[in-house]
Amino acid sequence: MIETALKIGSVDRRAKTAMVPRICERKIWEAESIVSWTQWLLNSFRFWTGRELIVREGSLRDQAKCLFECPMVVVSHGIEADPLLNYGNRAALDLWESSWAEFIGMPSRLTAEPQNQAERARMLQRVEQNGFVDDYRGVRISKRGRRFLVDRAFVWNVVDLQGQRRGQAAAFSNWLFLD
Repeated sequence: MIETALKIGSVDRRAKTAMVPRICERKIWEAESIVSWTQWLLNSFRFWTGRELIVREGSLRDQAKCLFECPMVVVSHGIEADPLLNYGNRAALDLWESSWAEFIGMPSRLTAEPQNQAERARMLQRVEQNGFVDDYRGVRISKRGRRFLVDRAFVWNVVDLQGQRRGQAAAFSNWLFLD
């Protein structure tokens, strides 16, 4: 229990630990909604690129855990008018210097500085029309204002089993801090 309190940045370990709901102790990838979304991410990536994003073995939950813990950054947002982030693996959360609770639900446009948002919107439009791009390069900004250049990112449309668009996702392993 103390370990859980430390993870949420508690000052008074005993008081915070008692208030942590059991759901917070679960691993993110164990939630059924995350297991399902992970399958849409993985299946969509394969559909658009003809390649696998990760090695797909074990149960669906094992695949969700593998994606969450892989060293490449994986993020996604939904199809809202101002799309909201709905997934970020551990590498993404670390890069954006955010917790799951801080990251999920944030408008995805805020991952880019205002002067870079038009370029980002053009790239997302290209993805919407073509299904994916495999050459995205752009500057992003963390929650704490740390700027980084993303290079050679895959960005793709996330579709469900009926082919309905459910969002967009990005994956990349190459980035460089600019400050």
